[in-house]
Amino acid sequence: MNRPQPRARKAPLRTLPGRPRQPRAVTVIGGGISGLATAGLLARDGHAVQLLEQNDALGGRAGRWEAEGFRFDTGPSWYLMPEVIDHWFRLMGSSAADELRLTRLDPGYRVFFEGHGQPVDVPAGREGAIALFDSLSQGSGEALARYLDDAEDAYSVALGRFLYDDFSSLRGLVHPEVLRRVPRLAAMLGQSLHGRIAQRFPDQREQQILGYPAVFLGTTPYQAPALYQLMSHLDLAQGVLYPEGGFAALVDAMERLAREAGVQIRTGARVTRIVTGPSRGGHRVEGVVWTDSGGREHRHGASIVVGAADLNHLETQILPEELRTHPEQAWKRRDPGPGAVLACLGVRGPLPQLAHHSLFFTRDWPDTFGRISRGEAPAESTSIYVSRTSATDPGVAPEGSESLFVLVPTAAAPEWGRGGIDGAGAPAVEAIADAAVRQIAAWAGIPDLADRIVVRRTFGPADFAHEFNAWRGGALGLAHTLSQSAFFRPGNASRRVDGLLYAGASVRPGIGIPMCLISAELILKRVRGVRSPGPVGPALVPPGAEDAVVARDAAPEREGVTWPI
Repeated sequence: MNRPQPRARKAPLRTLPGRPRQPRAVTVIGGGISGLATAGLLARDGHAVQLLEQNDALGGRAGRWEAEGFRFDTGPSWYLMPEVIDHWFRLMGSSAADELRLTRLDPGYRVFFEGHGQPVDVPAGREGAIALFDSLSQGSGEALARYLDDAEDAYSVALGRFLYDDFSSLRGLVHPEVLRRVPRLAAMLGQSLHGRIAQRFPDQREQQILGYPAVFLGTTPYQAPALYQLMSHLDLAQGVLYPEGGFAALVDAMERLAREAGVQIRTGARVTRIVTGPSRGGHRVEGVVWTDSGGREHRHGASIVVGAADLNHLETQILPEELRTHPEQAWKRRDPGPGAVLACLGVRGPLPQLAHHSLFFTRDWPDTFGRISRGEAPAESTSIYVSRTSATDPGVAPEGSESLFVLVPTAAAPEWGRGGIDGAGAPAVEAIADAAVRQIAAWAGIPDLADRIVVRRTFGPADFAHEFNAWRGGALGLAHTLSQSAFFRPGNASRRVDGLLYAGASVRPGIGIPMCLISAELILKRVRGVRSPGPVGPALVPPGAEDAVVARDAAPEREGVTWPI
């Protein structure tokens, strides 16, 4: 089955313009989103970049699986913060509109609430969300308008002052834009997201709509700081997009641009050691040792190494103990975030009961999240996310069939085992997937759902540990609790080894595709010696601008563009 091809465009220039710089040899460990993004930007900046990925395919957690004409994304599926994604493409000499075919989803998603007969469709856009809240609880639309105003303001400050800052200097924190908001920011940091929502919205359905984005941050609304209400600006005001071909199309576009920039990509290359040597007062990077798929060992020299893999694995497995910035003891105090059981289901016949994105929320949220934190299996009915990409993209399933991706947030418990094909996974994993299918069937009114499944593959917490070296089998990365957010989150550079840098979901700024793209820019800025907050080059193009989202076949052909720093 053919994937959508990018629109015709002229090849971008090789390098980013700016002050002269000396090319350096760079090795990037890990070919996920952050690794591809970092490698591409550094190659565009004139460096000789090699990327090493241990698996046979690129994308990391943004994976894919195909069987019998069905296609599935096995990782991220919500396209949020489009201006951040577009900004990376612009730095690479293109744009999201040139590389992807984006569709705005309306409704953005559908929510099934336990104890309520009819699901709720959450429309695209601020005004539709306000009208929805008024229909759920009279007068709450006005409260939502104020809440979204605060969310937009918090997002604006975060984007301009916090997210694109590696906090190697604290100058950004004393900027007037931040200082005049100190009382409000302090209040948001001192209160949980759930607490802030519950004060303003008594209806539990509204609380759950506003609180669930905390799961995208690897935490719960009871643990996430209230500052993360900014997430509601993303899904309720900006809206949710979908790239035709799924997030695999995003990975393919990033790989294509990275190769055009000169990145040398090797898959099946497992890094076993970071090579260091003495420097004035410490140690410096000299390269890496890696093994290929045939078991042969190789050594590659580099003056910069970017670890874009799991931070715990990088520090505790391929660095000697005396050179670790984050030793074993530090990890005992950290929260790995949730694990997950995933199920890719090819279903015969239509499923109009489900939207492109559907959420299933139990009445007892504290029990759902408590089981995750205690390491217990989910209850028979739990909170579930379902992606029916075939609702928007018919190319992901055979005609007359549907492609479903089911995610059940669970404890980060690799001891539960791995998934498998056609029920061959570990019993604990398959039992959770079976329960999820039963719940979806009952709540959405699809009594024959299980009988119509013709393709099935599951993934368990041990798959995350095995495939991505994820610490404790975490599905997303370190949870965005207060003690693991902003400058409290692990930094982007080793304190013990010069030239060893870190990108990805384990470090600043955090979890999710946009955050991983920003981490790549943080690496570019550090290599260039730039310490000021804010994105590289031009201002971000806000959603709704002319080329942020275009009609499927109406994108203009663009010249390759480059931006100064």
